[in-house]
Amino acid sequence: MNRLLTLVAAVLLMVPGSMNAQQNEEVKIGKQNIKLQSKLMTPEALWAMGRIGSCSASPDGKRIVYQVGYYSVKANKSQQKIAVMNADGTANITLTTGSKSETDATWLDNETIAFITGGEVWAMKADGSDRKQLSKTDGKVEGFLFSPDRQKVIILKSIPFHEIIKQNPSDLPKATGRLVTDLMYRHWDHYVETIQHPFLCSVSGYTIAADETDILDGEPYECPMEPFGGIEQIDWSPDSKTIAYTCRKKIGLEYSISTDSDIFLYYIGTRETKNLCKPANYVAPKVDPTTTLRVQAVNSPENLTNNVGYDQNPKFSPDGKYVAWLSMERDGYEADLNRLCIYDLGTGNKRYINWKSDVEAFCWAPASGKKVKASDPQLYFLSVWHGCCNMYYASQKGEVTQLTETWDDWTGLQMANNGQKILATRQSLSHPTDIYMVTPPVKKQATKIEQITRENDHILSQLTLGKMQQYWVPTTDGKKELVWVMLPANYEEGKKYPTLLFCEGGPQSPVSQFWSYRWNFQMMAANGYVVVAPNRHGLPGFGQEWKEQISGDWTGQSMQDYLSAIDFAADSLPFVDRNRLAAVGASFGGFSVYYLAGIHEKRFKAFIAHDGAFNLAAMYLETEENWFSNWEYDEAYWHRPQMPNAKKTYHDSPHKMVENWDTPILCIHGEKDYRINYTQGMSAFNAARMKGIPAELLIFPDENHWVLKPQNGVLWQRTFFNWLDRWLK
Repeated sequence: MNRLLTLVAAVLLMVPGSMNAQQNEEVKIGKQNIKLQSKLMTPEALWAMGRIGSCSASPDGKRIVYQVGYYSVKANKSQQKIAVMNADGTANITLTTGSKSETDATWLDNETIAFITGGEVWAMKADGSDRKQLSKTDGKVEGFLFSPDRQKVIILKSIPFHEIIKQNPSDLPKATGRLVTDLMYRHWDHYVETIQHPFLCSVSGYTIAADETDILDGEPYECPMEPFGGIEQIDWSPDSKTIAYTCRKKIGLEYSISTDSDIFLYYIGTRETKNLCKPANYVAPKVDPTTTLRVQAVNSPENLTNNVGYDQNPKFSPDGKYVAWLSMERDGYEADLNRLCIYDLGTGNKRYINWKSDVEAFCWAPASGKKVKASDPQLYFLSVWHGCCNMYYASQKGEVTQLTETWDDWTGLQMANNGQKILATRQSLSHPTDIYMVTPPVKKQATKIEQITRENDHILSQLTLGKMQQYWVPTTDGKKELVWVMLPANYEEGKKYPTLLFCEGGPQSPVSQFWSYRWNFQMMAANGYVVVAPNRHGLPGFGQEWKEQISGDWTGQSMQDYLSAIDFAADSLPFVDRNRLAAVGASFGGFSVYYLAGIHEKRFKAFIAHDGAFNLAAMYLETEENWFSNWEYDEAYWHRPQMPNAKKTYHDSPHKMVENWDTPILCIHGEKDYRINYTQGMSAFNAARMKGIPAELLIFPDENHWVLKPQNGVLWQRTFFNWLDRWLK
């Protein structure tokens, strides 16, 4: 694999002012000797790491093709490359040799790989030779999925959409105004003037014909669903005659207040569509768009049988008798328990594997549909429990058995080697994503885990990393929260260190073993900080009651959990300096920082809030996914009288606590963040400065809820640690 040696040589150098330099040391990276000023991670070193994406096993299981992204800070851009290797990780070679990105690699047969470059589907031999273009769409391909018989292909393309934002008059070609007529006119980071549709094309000798059939012809609905859906929301039946797809068939106001998506079957022969989630005569109850759907008829017990929540990512069983998908029960609740639904195509019956935590991803076991013992596995899946995302399998009876038990996050899985092994990806708080081959246990044998890529070992081996600890901390309601603690990379016994309280977003996202290229705990450790990361109330992996506690109570138990965690660290961990504490976080974590700034009673010396909610009444109308605010706040702020949760939420909004602010704060926000608008961060910064509190605002005109551009990412890291160093060192 090409390691981009010249880039690595440049990026492993120390960032002035970001950490204490150690004695220069000459190390070997590839074939070059490079002098490093430190063995501690820098932002440039982080951005030099290859980021493994999708992977796929050849039909015979002998080889793996996968995608890696490389980023250049100097050029401020990235390139996606395709690599191939044997199933044991040997004979690893990079197939991408040009300057263009190549993505979405998958096998057409044991010797042929299909992929996307320049907005078209291409194919090449497994050694990278014999490249040829398969599609001709003027660069419009955004995803593809070949049928099992390779006679057809689904192509994802965007089509014009003017149901909400009207098309400007043709005689005003330079007009930039947008006439908006309904809600959901923008999503995540863009105005909704196009939507994706899946198109069916015939294939001959792997060449894709131009005879496109829009599976949603004439329907103003997106498939896959915004903002993060991809080809995983579509699947082929084993006989190549039927397509299962995910769709929320709503637009405008209806879309903005509902999470009700369904699984549909499209029969190629007749071009008919069937909804697997709802009966043909289903009529949705009318709803009040300004009140939580929790208390409305759409979520009544009798209506919940109609799959009114998120249903997505369908997968046919190997024998074609079943379709499984991820299913949430209630409408309007994006963080409901994510279950596995199994639909019997013969009887129309649905059953659920009700696991105690969210199912993140799944694949069918090869035994599905055969005459096997009831105890044999039927589905493999990933799920977060107690701060780690591990692998499980479910029997035909629905009995669940844990397959892996490590301090890691497994992030993807699929069957390989004719169903004998599982191809999977894994990461942790101390290690970026790599690819693994997992052999399920046979009889009493343990699960076998083999690492088959070591994408960033040439960088990680040169760095001193922090060590992680785990604690269970009592909470004020008589329970316990799991708290991860990361020690500084240069940790010395007997010394005290400045400490960061990490506040998670979501509000229902796990503090698990994630590897982030921004909120990277090892980067914080490299800068000499202890990191305290609580799994407060509201996070998955501790039962549904624990997760749901936060809805309607953003400023109650979860905030006390944060204070319990940092107080425990200050009182009980000898390496924590109680006089040098800061709280940092993004999204709901940023909201948490803004709120803690008003109640912390001088615990903290500094705050950093990224893309946080500051004024909840304003956010109720500013965010694009209105179902979120309805469920979390209970109702619109103008209702009188108000339900107790709504009254508490709006009363406790951080912008009403500014009178208590007395601590330096850094506010960060992206102007293309349409989930939490940048005016929230600007308002918080303005309030701090008008109160005379030291404050800075890092604003990104071209970033959304995340920071994705390399130089912006480095600027983010430098600003982050310069601010902390200023007040804690």
